[in-house]
Amino acid sequence: MNDKNPKSSSGKFRKWLKRKHKKKQPDPYYLQDELSDGDDFMEDIYVSSLEIDPCTSTNELRIFVGTWNVAGRAPVGSLAVDLEEWLKPQDAVDIYVLGFQEIVPLKTRTVIGAEDPRKATNWNLLIGKALNESSGCPWLTPMLNPISSDSYHYVRNPGLEKGASFSAICDNARMRGKPITQHRHHQQAVIGGSKYKLMASKKMVGVFVSVWMKEELATKYSVSNVKVSSVACGIMGYLGNKGSVSVSMSIERTSFCFIAAHLASGEKQGDEGRRNHQVSEIFKRTSFPRSAKDEHNLHPLTILGHDRIFWFGDLNYRLYNLEDNLARHLIQKKDWKALQEFDQLRREQEDGGVFQGWREGNIEFAPTYKYSSSNCNRYSGGVPSRSGEKQRTPAWCDRILWYGKGVKLLSYLRSEIKFSDHRPVSALFSTQIEVNKSSNPRIFSKDTIVPNIMPPEQIGTSGNYEEGKATLLSLIVKDTEASSIHTQKL
Repeated sequence: MNDKNPKSSSGKFRKWLKRKHKKKQPDPYYLQDELSDGDDFMEDIYVSSLEIDPCTSTNELRIFVGTWNVAGRAPVGSLAVDLEEWLKPQDAVDIYVLGFQEIVPLKTRTVIGAEDPRKATNWNLLIGKALNESSGCPWLTPMLNPISSDSYHYVRNPGLEKGASFSAICDNARMRGKPITQHRHHQQAVIGGSKYKLMASKKMVGVFVSVWMKEELATKYSVSNVKVSSVACGIMGYLGNKGSVSVSMSIERTSFCFIAAHLASGEKQGDEGRRNHQVSEIFKRTSFPRSAKDEHNLHPLTILGHDRIFWFGDLNYRLYNLEDNLARHLIQKKDWKALQEFDQLRREQEDGGVFQGWREGNIEFAPTYKYSSSNCNRYSGGVPSRSGEKQRTPAWCDRILWYGKGVKLLSYLRSEIKFSDHRPVSALFSTQIEVNKSSNPRIFSKDTIVPNIMPPEQIGTSGNYEEGKATLLSLIVKDTEASSIHTQKL
């Protein structure tokens, strides 16, 4: 091959692709924000990769991603009104992905004790009410039977359509070798009439993620491989006061991963190193293992194996090398650009950082932490500080990042709800999914939510049931090797 004239080679390849696919035009929306690196040759390859399969097309979905540290407060009182105000349910949103931190107080008994599944249930009830009743749909309480689990997978009734690709069956039940029918008393019917359906949720101590999707889209598209994973990396590196809960799911031919995280606090020099270490641990230990039934459905095993990835939560990154009084002065001036020059997370998105290559919207709002108390618009500390009040320099602790192509940010906002010492943050995205043109919409008459059953001795620990036998990292290595062997055989 002649390496002296790469332009000639790329030109021939470009002409060949254009002749082969001249009848199909690339989707300009899909490529709008993703092909801006100035590499014409790579652009042609990327455009062509979207065109190679004439049996697929791209459809748009709008995803609302939100994060909120609720400071250990219970979901009662005015929170129902606050949630509705924050979510502002509207027809334009197809999927809601909500991450919460500190839904229980981070005290000894809640960190090392058994999980209380009622906390997740109460939050899901409140979210469902906010999303559905405000949309004009009756929200008939779906929790007809108590559920003794903090993890939920949305599944189709497998007997309703032969060969249905909705395979979000309870993974832990499979791992234990027990058929899902043995857990039928844990199932609950989702009553019709709701606009948004709970697709998956997972709780680990105070970190909680909840994913909701329009019912009509859950029927229209093939939604598969709905799996959850948790990683505890708090006290001693293994307790759940800090860490992540994640959801993996595929919509048609596009895979999504949603990671809700709560990282180490602290604004002293070196504290960012603990946060970076926890991010690395979450990358390494988050796993979505395959089961025997997944043999012909090779879903992603790790976070970075997905097509579209969203990482959000109380990431706790602070302002570095900035005096408190100067930070408050810049906040008063609303000089967000100058303030961001001192933001630790922005540094981690640069070369060599733990979030290198990840993207975030322009921050055009005030720091979200730490407010003096609920129902207060004043930051904690300052001069003069109130008696007994913690001295904290305000910072953008609550963030939303994304990774992958085919994602466009539409808005990045904070809400002014005064429920805790944090302000909630939300982002609205438009993303593309690949759809098989030949696939017909799947019509089902009944949906179910199946809990992810865990044995009592595993409640309150991180990861999946198999973690007791092997670390999540070793599972990743083993499954990756198995996937490689399978691919070679093909």
